[in-house]
Amino acid sequence: MDDQKKVTVQILNAFTENDQGGNPAGVVLHADALSHENKLAIAQKVGLSETAFVSRSKTADFKLDFYTPTKQIAHCGHATIAAFSYLKQLGLLKGNSSSKETIDGNRKIEIQGDLAFMEQLAPTYVDPVERENDILNSLGLTKADLLPNAPIQVVNTGNSFLLIPVKDLKTLEDITPHFDAIENISEAYDLIGYYVFTTDATAAEIDATTRMFAPRYGILEEAATGMAAGPLASYLFDVLELKQTTFKIQQGKYMSPPSSSALEVQLHVENEHITGLMAGGKGMVASELEVKI
Repeated sequence: MDDQKKVTVQILNAFTENDQGGNPAGVVLHADALSHENKLAIAQKVGLSETAFVSRSKTADFKLDFYTPTKQIAHCGHATIAAFSYLKQLGLLKGNSSSKETIDGNRKIEIQGDLAFMEQLAPTYVDPVERENDILNSLGLTKADLLPNAPIQVVNTGNSFLLIPVKDLKTLEDITPHFDAIENISEAYDLIGYYVFTTDATAAEIDATTRMFAPRYGILEEAATGMAAGPLASYLFDVLELKQTTFKIQQGKYMSPPSSSALEVQLHVENEHITGLMAGGKGMVASELEVKI
């Protein structure tokens, strides 16, 4: 007797740039009956960096659980954008405000036109100065490749990312990541991964262009990382003193193969202090999968 369950997984590209590129995420609706083991097995079979499982919530509009192929994580930006874009397209969202319950508390969601935005927390900063040489070596960089007067920082608005400011696009493009070393440092600082960026952007409307390396989570390079965009916008405001409240970030342009993505961050600022932020983008349905578990 075949007692396998069939589960439908929608694949959406989140943070698309001009309706192209973006970062694919799996979305499973009506996931209430799935166990932790089921969700992990599905995420492994889907094989994308993250899959979101949407179920009923007593405390928010929807409960979202996020799985990489190897583990559950508290938050995932692109899978959140994918899930809420899909719910909006299905007509399952009432109005333009919603909320998600996660294993790390509840967060607000806003829909602005075609874009979905998710709430992140005010930033916290840690200076990893004692590992600076190790960090540079793990990317094949030297101190001369960095943006002057811009310290490497661990920034957290819900998850921790290591922000590494490089001086220009060529340096960003030519990075040689040593994944074992990146994983080792990511473990030491409990990072999702490295977010390497330059303010030497590819177009006037882009504030920063980035690359994301997360080998600790089985992701060598990722096309769009919503939970890293919040830390980067906070860094641009607080550390580089770019005193604006909306930042446009490009990611994925220099990965192989390229998948250029567009992320927008809107900071909430009171008395020069960031009190929170919304990070968002567009999600578009790409395909549908049937997974047996």
